[in-house]
Amino acid sequence: MMTERYSEIDEVIAYIHKNIYEPLPLSLLAGYIGYSPYHFSRIFKDRIGLPPLYYVSSLRLEKAKDLLLHTHLSIRDIALEIGQRLGTFTTRFSERVGVTPSQFRNSMEEADKHLLSLQSLNDWRESMPIQNPNLTVEGTIEATAPFQGVILIGLFAKPIPEGFPLYGTLLPSVGSFRFTDVSPGTYYLMATSVPWGMQAVDFLLPQSTTLRTRSREPIIVTSNSKTRHLQVTLHVPRLDDPPILISLPLLMNHFLKRVAPMLR
Repeated sequence: MMTERYSEIDEVIAYIHKNIYEPLPLSLLAGYIGYSPYHFSRIFKDRIGLPPLYYVSSLRLEKAKDLLLHTHLSIRDIALEIGQRLGTFTTRFSERVGVTPSQFRNSMEEADKHLLSLQSLNDWRESMPIQNPNLTVEGTIEATAPFQGVILIGLFAKPIPEGFPLYGTLLPSVGSFRFTDVSPGTYYLMATSVPWGMQAVDFLLPQSTTLRTRSREPIIVTSNSKTRHLQVTLHVPRLDDPPILISLPLLMNHFLKRVAPMLR
């Protein structure tokens, strides 16, 4: 199984989590399991999908989200806490989470409203005519445990749910999904669930509270051949899952704005 490949990487990931606020140069991470930086970088990316230092940076942004919601530290102090200058932190956070640090800190009330609006939605259909079957990505999503709630699913440029998905939608349950008119290119599918009634703070920080899935292999879309039917399964978070950086309420709001005109 893929999760069993390079199991020594689990030791490094655990070390990164434990020492996330400390300097973590590539040489230190590689040396922790006795590998050269080159060999370590290669097998880490093969196992996780991301370069080691990119993974560290992503995890630090996840920690910053936690600090924004659970402390009164200033944004400048949070930036310093994760080893970044204020300008760099604000830019990276905004690009990869989808909102500014200040907007994220003040988003709990709005997040609750979005989930309630979705729960009262009667029609989840979006108008997605198929122009070219070869430019359609579709499949089936299941879950390892039953739940009632919303599934957020999207195609991303990198194997990590950050920034706004290139193509995304919301589903009211497990079952089929479809993205149409997808531009030729390489994509990674990511999805997570939010149960009805979940507190905003828990899905603003979906570290261990939501089911999730990701495509291990890239999805190649071309105009000359049909993309394979995808079958993915939501599971409890695993050690080697990348952090979910994109703000889930942002995706909820975007979906609600798309379907609202169709309900009139």
